[in-house]
Amino acid sequence: MAAISSQIILHPTVSQSLKFGGTTLGRDKAYRAIQYFARFYAWFLLSKGDKESAARWNALKTHLTTARKLLRLGKPLEHLQAALKAALVSGPAGEQITTIGRQISYFGYLSFDALVWSNAIKFYSLSSETSTKVSKLANRFWLAGILLSIVNGTLKSVRLAKEERKLKHSKTAWGAEKDAGQDAQQEMRLSTILASRNATRHQLVIDLLDVWIPATNLGISNMNDGVLGICGLITSLIAGQQHWQSVNGKK
Repeated sequence: MAAISSQIILHPTVSQSLKFGGTTLGRDKAYRAIQYFARFYAWFLLSKGDKESAARWNALKTHLTTARKLLRLGKPLEHLQAALKAALVSGPAGEQITTIGRQISYFGYLSFDALVWSNAIKFYSLSSETSTKVSKLANRFWLAGILLSIVNGTLKSVRLAKEERKLKHSKTAWGAEKDAGQDAQQEMRLSTILASRNATRHQLVIDLLDVWIPATNLGISNMNDGVLGICGLITSLIAGQQHWQSVNGKK
C-alpha cells in the first residue's frame, strides 16, 4: 500500500503539477479555466431549467473572478515596465508602437480592475454609477489591449514569414558553396524564426477568441455566456499548456 501511495504521490505528473501550481501564472490559468467552464456550465444548466445547480456554478464563477483579481494586483506595474522596455528597444516601428500601446492598455485595464475588486470586497465602496463607469473603463482598456495585440501579432507574422522565405531562398542560392558554419548558423536562425512564429500564432488565436469577452461586456457584440465560457476555457487551456511546458522545461 505504501509503495502504491509513493508511486502516485511521487509520480512525475504530480511533481510537474505542483511546479505549475507553484507559480502565480499557473494558478491564475487554472482558476481562469475553471471560471470560464463554470460560466459555460451555468449557462447550459439554465438552458435546461436547472436553476439551483446553475446558481452553484455561478457562485463558483463569481468567487474565482474575485480571487483572480487579487492575484493580479501587482501586474499593472509589470505592464508599465514592459511598455518602458519596449520603448527603449529599437525594432520595426509598427510592432514597437503596438507593443507599447498594448502594455499601456493592459496597465489601464488592470488598474481599473483593481478598483472593481476593492469595491467587490467592500474595502473601498463606490456608488453604483461610479462602479459601472470604472467597470466600463476597465473593459475598454482590455478591449484596446487585445486589439493592439492582434495588430501586433499580424505585423509580426508577416515579418517573420518574409524572413523565413528570405532565409530559405538564401540557403538554396548558396547551395554547395556554403560551409558547415554558415549552414549551422542559418539553421539556428530558421529555428528561432519558426519558434517565434508559432508563439505569435498561438497568441493570435488567444486574442481572436478573448476579444469577444470585453466586446460583449461593453455591448459591442452579443455573445451568450455559453459561447464566452467556451472561448475563455479554450484560451485558458492554450495559455496554461504553454506555461506548463515553460515551467517543466519542455518545448
